[in-house]
Amino acid sequence: MTTARLSDIAAQAGVSEATVSRVLNGKAGVSATTRQTVLAALDVLGYERPTRLRQRSAGLIGLITPELSNPIFPALAQVIEQVLSRHGFTPVLCTQTPGGATEDELVEMLVERGVAGIVFVSGLHADTSADHDRYARLTGRQVPFVLINGYSDRIDAPFISPDDRTAMWMAVQHLVGLGHERIGLAIGPRRYVPVLRKIEGFTAAVGELLGSTPEQVQELIQHTLFSVEGGDAAAGALLDKGCTAIVCGSDMMALGAIRAVRRRGLAVPQDISVVGFDDSPLIAFTEPPLTTIRQPVEAMATAAVDALLEEVGGNATQRVEFMFQPELVMRGSTGAAAGGR
Repeated sequence: MTTARLSDIAAQAGVSEATVSRVLNGKAGVSATTRQTVLAALDVLGYERPTRLRQRSAGLIGLITPELSNPIFPALAQVIEQVLSRHGFTPVLCTQTPGGATEDELVEMLVERGVAGIVFVSGLHADTSADHDRYARLTGRQVPFVLINGYSDRIDAPFISPDDRTAMWMAVQHLVGLGHERIGLAIGPRRYVPVLRKIEGFTAAVGELLGSTPEQVQELIQHTLFSVEGGDAAAGALLDKGCTAIVCGSDMMALGAIRAVRRRGLAVPQDISVVGFDDSPLIAFTEPPLTTIRQPVEAMATAAVDALLEEVGGNATQRVEFMFQPELVMRGSTGAAAGGR
């Protein structure tokens, strides 16, 4: 272990190099918590633990996510994997890709590998048109699981979600404060629970803050795909309807909306304001930096693992939805309405 590497580990763990040295050499005088922090720093930095410090794996945990092209999913996966590793579990990441293995096939593969539990991120549980009996069958096979993003009262498991309704209130309130009176929503397919909740929050906020009827609000909601191309198409339709501001269901959609605005020779935010959702990694470095609603990724991922490991340990957690508060992050893609108050 070179001095440079010792300093890297010390910086990552927030301890002195002497403490790192004591842990690596198995010396006394270090608390169990500090020892674990140093070992976690080794893991995060990609260094192998000295043989005598390697824990036997506490077991495998499956993690099923949608495609990784939307940066919010790798962000969630990374935190979940880090927390699992700290607890001695080995994460098995399974990504759903178009034309690839289905959620059911991935579950079957994980169960055959003897996983101790499974974390589902934005899976079929979030799709109101899907058959949710598959989760009851999983419970019947004694495999604990936890679900992130998308609640169903037909599934007996812990749920972790951001408060989508509050998120839309935050976005609309921000835009109304900037003088916008015609605000559109670019959102994904209606069959998904997070989409339905965002629509509810958006409709209530626009109704209360601008006096619009639900029918008037409905005209300014554009359903599309959760992608750059989807955001581009939805924004085009909303610009045709005279919107001066657009709230998007994801940061990727917001990038598409900005592209659509610019293609018309308009500027963001001077002519049109755009708000994203997620606060994905790197989104602060777009041009302009994106105003967005931040999902509390760290808190949600940690809570999901904590709930799952309680189940794995035989302690049934509450079969409820744990709701986490989002945060409005104001950057450069929103501004005062042109000619507004």
